[in-house]
Amino acid sequence: MNEDLILDLLSGNLLYLLGAVLLVVIVLKGIKIVPQSEKYVVERFGRLHSVLGPGINFIVPFLDVARHKISILERQLPNATQDAITKDNVLVQIDTSVFYRILEPEKTVYRIRDVDGAIATTVAGIVRAEIGKMDLDEVQSNRAQLISRIQESVESAVDDWGIEVTRAEILDVNLDQATRDAMLQQLNAERARRAEVTKAEGQKRAVELQADAELYAAEQTAKARRIQAEAEAYATEVVAKAIAENGLEAAQYQVALKQVESLTALGKGEGKQTILVPAHALEAFGNAFSLLKGGK
Repeated sequence: MNEDLILDLLSGNLLYLLGAVLLVVIVLKGIKIVPQSEKYVVERFGRLHSVLGPGINFIVPFLDVARHKISILERQLPNATQDAITKDNVLVQIDTSVFYRILEPEKTVYRIRDVDGAIATTVAGIVRAEIGKMDLDEVQSNRAQLISRIQESVESAVDDWGIEVTRAEILDVNLDQATRDAMLQQLNAERARRAEVTKAEGQKRAVELQADAELYAAEQTAKARRIQAEAEAYATEVVAKAIAENGLEAAQYQVALKQVESLTALGKGEGKQTILVPAHALEAFGNAFSLLKGGK
């Protein structure tokens, strides 16, 4: 009888223990803690039921299953190189890099199998299409505009996959050797042309400066002559005014003074000089002396 009682107690405890274990399993199955960087896609009977965001989430145990755990961190595709032909028929190699992140995991899971491969293929096709619309010079000079157009086209193409393209970069544009040699020759020819133009402009400027210098010299000479003429005219005006106010005697006085000064200078010369003085000069001297005496 004691043995039956013990067996009954053990059976009862075992049932309680199994119930407790089952309860713990149900709780664990019904609670899902999702990390900040992930989202869980939950299926019920093999069909999409819900998407669990970061934090604590509750599901129906044994019915709901977190089938897919999707990282929502930004991802970078491996750098890719693809050939493209520009509008002016130049073969170029484009190195690209694409960054993206998953916004709607349910679309990514059920609409596309290989996300990275699909995006890489899409980017390659769009790059070739966009490069084909531009000349080589435009590709080299308008790289920012080209990147913007590529990113917009890629975003539109992958929108059905629940993906956001955060950045698309063109890392490098490579040319074949023949094209590089042709561009180098063109560059050297352009440099030579610019050097000739610069030289011609320098010579032109030198001629212009020389002409400006000659014009300035002519203007200054004319100005000096004008000033001299004005001075002579002023002197003539003064003499005429003096004659008008003092009469002919003042003019004769000035002439006599100049003659005396000239004779004095001749007399100071070395050696013996014989000076011949015209008769009218003596008369002028006399008049000058008379004027001098009268002035005193």
